[in-house]
Order: sequence, then structure tokens, then C-alpha cells
Amino acid sequence: MIARLRKQSGEGGFTLVELLVSSMMGVVVMGAVASLVISAVREQPKISKEVQNVSNARWMLERLTHELRNGVAVKEGTASKISFEGYVRRTTCGGSTPLAAASPAIKCRITYECSTTACTRKETSPETTSGTAEPVFSGLISNQIFTYVPSAANATYVKATLQFPDPTDAGSPLVISSGASLRNATLGY
Repeated sequence: MIARLRKQSGEGGFTLVELLVSSMMGVVVMGAVASLVISAVREQPKISKEVQNVSNARWMLERLTHELRNGVAVKEGTASKISFEGYVRRTTCGGSTPLAAASPAIKCRITYECSTTACTRKETSPETTSGTAEPVFSGLISNQIFTYVPSAANATYVKATLQFPDPTDAGSPLVISSGASLRNATLGY
């Protein structure tokens, strides 16, 4: 009988207290992981919107700088508005039909106007400023967008700076900027 007791005492295992402690630790770890997952799922729409804003801003700045490079002269320039003559590859100013490859680009008046929340773009013939402005971007926190070198009246370089609400809530805005020279202005077209 003593030999049998000795065999049983050599068997390994966990006590009830050890099982309860390890179970509680597992529950705490799983709770922390679940909390992180829930937090990430809640923040995803905000993060997606910020990424979309930045992507749209880059697209707008690329379009603006491309058009400025084909620009001839700034006709009106303030911190929130730029109106310039430039060449576009369409059959009519403000139209959507592209030109044939062999046809030369036509001169149009392009106007960007920004408020504290959004920017619009208007394309008209060089002689007129009336036309339909189309929204190109929203989500801004400042309408101080355009800077001119050497001045708005004789601009050869235009810088555009877009400011967005701080995505991290740290207090400083997200700033994206770009600029371009009016190549055709210096060539005398």
C-alpha cells in the first residue's frame, strides 16, 4: 500500500488555485486584446476620411500646379482666389471634349476660389469671368491658400498651401503645399 501511495504522489498536475489564477490572467489578456480591436474598429472611419482628404488634396494640388505650369498670366490674385490664363486641351473652355492629338491647346481663364471650408474651379473663355464654378475640394480650415512671387500683379511663381484639421488632435493643422512657375509667362505667349 505504501508503494501505491508513492506512485500517486509522483503524478504532476495543477491545483484548483493555479487553474483559477491562469484562467483570470487569460481573461484579462483577452479583454485587453478585445479593447484594442474595438478601439481600432471605431477609429477606422476617421482615419479613412483623413486619408481620403489628403489624397484629394494632393490630387487638387497636382491639377493646380499642372494648370499653372501651362499658365500665361495671373489676372487676379488674392490669398483665397487665383484667376489666370492658361492652355487647356479641350475643344471649348469649360467643356469636357478633349482635343485631337494634333490640335493645339486653347487659351482659357481658370479660376480657383477657396473659402474656409472648400475650393471651387471655374474655366471660362479669356474675355469673360462668368461661368459655373464646380467644387473640387472640401475639408479646409483656412482660406489663405495662394502666395505669389514676386507679387500677385506680376506673378511668375504661385504657391498653394492647404490646411486641414489636425488628425491627431495635437493642436497643429495638417499642411500640404506645392507650387509652380507659370512657364508660358516667361516665354511671352
